[in-house]
This record gives sequence, C-alpha cells and structure tokens, in this order.
Amino acid sequence: MVNLLIFLTPKSETLYLNQNSTVRQTLENFDVHKYSVVPLIDDDGFFVSTISEGDILRFIKNSCKFDISVAEKMKIKDLELYRPYKALPISTPMDEVVRLALEQNFIPIVDDRGVYIGIVKRKSIIDFLLSKIEIK
Repeated sequence: MVNLLIFLTPKSETLYLNQNSTVRQTLENFDVHKYSVVPLIDDDGFFVSTISEGDILRFIKNSCKFDISVAEKMKIKDLELYRPYKALPISTPMDEVVRLALEQNFIPIVDDRGVYIGIVKRKSIIDFLLSKIEIK
C-alpha cells in the first residue's frame, strides 16, 4: 500500500490565497507565479475552494470592462467559480487520489478538520507510476 504522504507538497511550498484576497492581488499572484489554478483558504486555514485564471477572465468579461479600482475592491470569495477543484482528506486511499488526478492537475489535501495542508501534483503520481513500470 502506498502512503499518500510521499506525494504531498506541503502547504509551505505551495501558492495558496486567502478567500478575502482581491481580484487584483489574485491577478498579480497568477502573473508572478505562473499558475493557472490555486487553492483558496479562509482566515483559519480551512480549504474553501480553488480559483482559476478562467474565473478571473469570466469576471472581467461579465463586468463588460476592466477597471483596476474595481479589481482592488472585489474579493475573490464573491466571484463565481466555474469548476473548482475537489479537495481530499489525507486519509483518502491512493486509488481515489489517482482517479481524481485524471481530472485535476493537482489535488488539494486537507487534514481531518478540513484544514489545508498541501497538494498532490498529478506529475508526482505519474513519476511514481513510471518508476514502477518498465517502458520499452
């Protein structure tokens, strides 16, 4: 049996945002870090959802114009999220993690209380599986 912890990238090594971050702060983080989806947490560290570049683009499109002063005031918790990633508890069996990795680039992982503790990257799973098989 494979332990999920060997695939975990801890919270301290991931980009995540507080749900009270503004649209502008989110855009700046996407630009600097080059990620297209990041986990959202609340003030207590609990996993809330994920936000994507697409969610921000839909907000801009639906507001009919982009105004930086609006982006500085609008909280990302107030945006409509199109396809948020599902989080899994650390106790989830590895076969369920692999199934979800087929649909998501990463899986947010939470502890038994729902507190965000890190992510499992699809790449980590694929690298592990490749190391276990012989490719000719």
